[in-house]
Amino acid sequence: MAVVPMKKITITGMISQRSTILDVLQRLETLHIEDIPGAEDASAVFSTGKTEENQQRLTNCKKDIESLSRALEILDSYAPVKTSMLAGFAGRDRLSVSDFSEKEKKNADTLKAAEDILELEKELITVKAAVPKYENERASLGPWLNFKVPLTFKGTGCTAAFIGSFPELITEENLTKELVGETGIEAVNVDVISSADDLTCLMVVCHKDDASSFDEALRKMNFSRAPQIDDLPLKKDEELVKAIEKAYKDTDSIRVKIASYSDRREDLKFTIDSLSLEYERLSADEQILRSRRTFIVDGYVPSSQVERTEKALEPYDVVIEVQDPTAKDNVPVLLKNNSFAAPVEGVVESYSLPSNGEMDPSMPVAIFYYFMFGMMLSDFAYGLIMTVATGAILAKFKNMEAGMRKTMKMFCYCGIGTMVSGILFGSYFGDAVTVASRMFFDKDVVIKPLYVDPISNSMKVLVFSFAIGIIHLFTGLILNLWQACKQKRYADAIYDSLFWLFLVGGLLLFGLTTDMVINMFPGALTKIPDPLGQVGKVLAIIGAVGILFTGGRESKNWVKRLMKGAYALYNVTGYLSDILSYSRLLALGLATSVISTVFNSMGEMVSAGLLHTNIFGALIGVILFLVIFVIGHGLNFAINALGAYVHANRLQFVEFFGKFYNGGGRKFEPLAVKTKYFKFKED
Repeated sequence: MAVVPMKKITITGMISQRSTILDVLQRLETLHIEDIPGAEDASAVFSTGKTEENQQRLTNCKKDIESLSRALEILDSYAPVKTSMLAGFAGRDRLSVSDFSEKEKKNADTLKAAEDILELEKELITVKAAVPKYENERASLGPWLNFKVPLTFKGTGCTAAFIGSFPELITEENLTKELVGETGIEAVNVDVISSADDLTCLMVVCHKDDASSFDEALRKMNFSRAPQIDDLPLKKDEELVKAIEKAYKDTDSIRVKIASYSDRREDLKFTIDSLSLEYERLSADEQILRSRRTFIVDGYVPSSQVERTEKALEPYDVVIEVQDPTAKDNVPVLLKNNSFAAPVEGVVESYSLPSNGEMDPSMPVAIFYYFMFGMMLSDFAYGLIMTVATGAILAKFKNMEAGMRKTMKMFCYCGIGTMVSGILFGSYFGDAVTVASRMFFDKDVVIKPLYVDPISNSMKVLVFSFAIGIIHLFTGLILNLWQACKQKRYADAIYDSLFWLFLVGGLLLFGLTTDMVINMFPGALTKIPDPLGQVGKVLAIIGAVGILFTGGRESKNWVKRLMKGAYALYNVTGYLSDILSYSRLLALGLATSVISTVFNSMGEMVSAGLLHTNIFGALIGVILFLVIFVIGHGLNFAINALGAYVHANRLQFVEFFGKFYNGGGRKFEPLAVKTKYFKFKED
């Protein structure tokens, strides 16, 4: 468990070599660049890279990356690549520096291809959008298809025509009566073109001199004009059908054109990565001070990488100054652990990285995390599946990304912890062994637990869970004690850790000598000798008095100090709450076992009667049992594995870290090759 020691480094070089040196540093991935303090005071001599020109280059670079990414998404939509479910574990392809430089020569051509794909998509969107429009026009023409006159017909030299519809069913006779009654003019003709329950299409013809009267009357009656189409409705409908057919053909044609760019897929990916590297360099360039002839870059390098960094920059005209960080420096944090603890670095980071001078908790987290996860899933078969699956993935995909590899290793170790718990508590797909032996061989084969059956003796497992919790919490207090001593805060070590160890540990010892505590957990606890209880009482009194007088030591007023000490002492109830939190180890483990047993019983009830009928019935019985078994255990495994993961994290973040760990550190983020599809390999 280690936080990698850092060195402050300042690199001064010739301005003409700045871009090349940044490129070298980016491939090294060792330099975390910092803003140089006091840069404003040196503005008469030095300037930063935050210029309008650089900002424009950053903007253009980001815009090109977005265009390329969008083009790749479009290409993947219309010319998808078949990949296996495990393709995500394969990692990025490797390219040598020389190959990378050679492929960069095609970037301009690839950007042009991306623009073509985007234009084709715009064209495709336009064509596809026209189809609903044509369909709506056809729908509006439907009631008029048998009408042999253009819908824009207004009448003859002596007559006026009104072509339109009413939103109701109405007859020629009724409409004629209403119009005559409204206008007082009998010279009118009504022809119904088509009708339905909620629509009547018709043409009204009257004398031209009476047009205004009928126009006003029709408006009052909710008359709507017909679609204004110069051609005959049937002819217009035929044109729309042809337009829709053409749109579909054009759509297929454009899709084929987009798919024809599938051979440029790798070029698109490469150019995205290439421009991403440029974007990182441009961003880093903003933090560099430069004069007319020189530049200065400041930052942090892991101590173990200083020599490598210096050696890589030997061919260039640079001056490198290396020094130890001061206590006031906000040093970025990089964790380095062995293969057992490294997988949980992501868990630690998701909470917070260690602050300056704080320990890396990865190793103690790993020790408890794997076992607690296992207790909450607690089935040997489930653990075996996890271990074999993750182990096979790790063995098959050697090029897997570092973060994904750590995650797979973490679940592999969690699988081992689950197997251990399964052996301790006797769960192998629940009681599947017993059920299967009873169904198929008429024998009750029982694999006895190495420790205890949680279903029949849950109280003993509950006490075991509390014991794990107490060890977990005490480990946190001991780590706090060790950390304070390491930082030479000996008084804090005694006041904030030792007194609490005395108080909580003493109360636990004393409690184990009382009948009240023993009777709370019948059959699970054994009373310890009274002398040990007396020792516990003394320790508890020492701890309580110590906390009372030191819990508020930051106050100079003795009254306030004692009041704060009393409040701090009240926090002993928090320890009780913390210990009770570990009952989830029993709860989730018991849930896994019970649900497994339920599904096994369901399979047995459905299948048992069929097994002893005939061969066909026995076959059906076996199939039904297997279906219920696979579905039931699949759901149980997925749900409870998720629950184990969530609650294993919670026990670390809330109960464990609360005793010794503050966090608040910032991540070591070097100028690096942050690519998505390719990565460098050594030439």
